Amino acid sequence: MTEVQSSVSRTDSDGFLGNDTLLSVRNVSLRFGGIHAVDGATFDVERHSITSLIGPNGAGKTSAFNVIAGFYRGKSGSVLLNGEEIFRKPPYEIARQGLIRTFQLTRVLNRGTVLDNVLLAAQAHPGVRLRNLFFRPFASRAYERRAQDDAMDILEILNLKSHAKAYAGTLSGGQRKLLEIARALMAKPHLLLLDEPMAGINPTLGKEVFEHIRNLNASLGTTILFIEHDMGVIMRNSDRVIVMSEGRVVSQGTPMTVRHDPAVIEAYIGKRAATATGSDRVGGAAAVIARHTAPGQAVSGRAVHADLAGGN
Repeated sequence: MTEVQSSVSRTDSDGFLGNDTLLSVRNVSLRFGGIHAVDGATFDVERHSITSLIGPNGAGKTSAFNVIAGFYRGKSGSVLLNGEEIFRKPPYEIARQGLIRTFQLTRVLNRGTVLDNVLLAAQAHPGVRLRNLFFRPFASRAYERRAQDDAMDILEILNLKSHAKAYAGTLSGGQRKLLEIARALMAKPHLLLLDEPMAGINPTLGKEVFEHIRNLNASLGTTILFIEHDMGVIMRNSDRVIVMSEGRVVSQGTPMTVRHDPAVIEAYIGKRAATATGSDRVGGAAAVIARHTAPGQAVSGRAVHADLAGGN
């Protein structure tokens, strides 16, 4: 049994994967020349869950996101969304099927209002067809009223309603993150992929961002898969955690299960270091990782090594 198969089997036996699977990723691979950016990645995301995808830098997390969302064409594998194959489809088709992703760097129309930025993502406007402007003008106006109501509801959930008429360029970094999420939600996704939503903002504001993310998950039922390095955010907000290392999925399960998994510890500090002094070393590394779950702390191999070298 391969490492990936072993991980998935362990997860199934512990009851972390149910029958209500929204996203199913099976044996997905992506290569850049001789580099295996994603190497047989296999995992599931349950409907209405908040799932995190973690791992050291270079583990293949963003590459996996890009393959799932259609921005990269994977070499092999299968990606099912709601039971339908989306692997190697173009991003616009995948978005129409209900999978939307955001990026680490936010992009907004600075000279447009916050409301206008959100309305840009509205889908299936009847006015895009010229004949509807002449033969169904009332349908276009009715759609615009509904779209504006939907946009204001989303802005209210994300605490941006009071900024609806403000220029997007006047927002803070955290508010821009929320605006990008609002714009993604306007497309009514089944699954929302967030790539490091905490990147570039301070931990206090980041905590507020995730409160809004939990709120939209609870109120709208939106399924969320996110990449993050802040272990405090991961442990507090994830229903399930998927761990990648060197392009492979090495563990998945509840936050507590994953945190103490030796495979995860090896992913962050290396197999040789993890096994250098037997189980005591692994236990010490687990304790160090646990210490780095405080708000604003991102786990890195360097931090774990430093703590272990210091005898902590």
